[in-house]
Amino acid sequence: MKLSICNEVFSGMEVTEVFPRVRRFGYDGVEIAPFTIAGNVEKISMEKRSEIRRKALENDIEVVGTHWVLVCDKNVNLFNSSGEVNRETVDYLKKIVEFTDDIGGKIVVFGSPRQRNVLSGEVFEQAWKSAVSIFREIGDFACGRMVTLCIEPLSRDQTNFINNIEEANKLIREVNHDNVKLILDVRSMCDEKRSFRNIIKEGGSDLKHFHANDCNGYIPGSGSANYREIVQGLLEINYSGYLSVEVFDFKPSPETIAAKSIENLKRFFNEYGSAVPKTVFSIS
Repeated sequence: MKLSICNEVFSGMEVTEVFPRVRRFGYDGVEIAPFTIAGNVEKISMEKRSEIRRKALENDIEVVGTHWVLVCDKNVNLFNSSGEVNRETVDYLKKIVEFTDDIGGKIVVFGSPRQRNVLSGEVFEQAWKSAVSIFREIGDFACGRMVTLCIEPLSRDQTNFINNIEEANKLIREVNHDNVKLILDVRSMCDEKRSFRNIIKEGGSDLKHFHANDCNGYIPGSGSANYREIVQGLLEINYSGYLSVEVFDFKPSPETIAAKSIENLKRFFNEYGSAVPKTVFSIS
């Protein structure tokens, strides 16, 4: 497993300036929110994309992928009032996949809770069917770019579409595409109010990315999340992707968040990892 951090933690900082900072803290990668660069990805030039990729390589940092992908200055809500998927949103998600590949990323996190809400319960079944079809289409497109779209179950206070591992697994099974998989987020896992270990186990081999935070949306270890269960669950399924620090409170400073998060994650694996027999792991 490797450790990354989301670039919006360094609020207002040019993304290429984030790379050397997080490398100094010991992170292996950076996960990028496109809205921190421009109003939407169509406004990010090929020159800028090449610069991001080049600067990451120069600083020995991997661009892990992108998230908050529908947060932009365009009207890209996933569903319309009839429960159909908006074609403009599908086209924009394909542009996100292109952007992710252009900057060297391999993962697109499909979170963006407000932009994916189903507008009424009456059209939920239609919305589900539309989503299955569209995510399969996006999976085909992402395959050509060697990018994986990861469905993120989010807590009920954020969205009404895909709120738990059961729903995420159902969607992923119905889409049935190698380039449409799963991401889990600790804050949202807390909303399920059951064993973190079991949630991770149910994700299994479909789990391709992981957001490390806590039930309070802050630094891993700052809240009530059971990191013993989280660590042991990840090791038991032989998870080999990134643990990516994503917080929603940037106080007191980006440096404090970055330093304390990586310190805690390394400590958790050292303290709790040995309880899993015959498992080889490392946190670089």
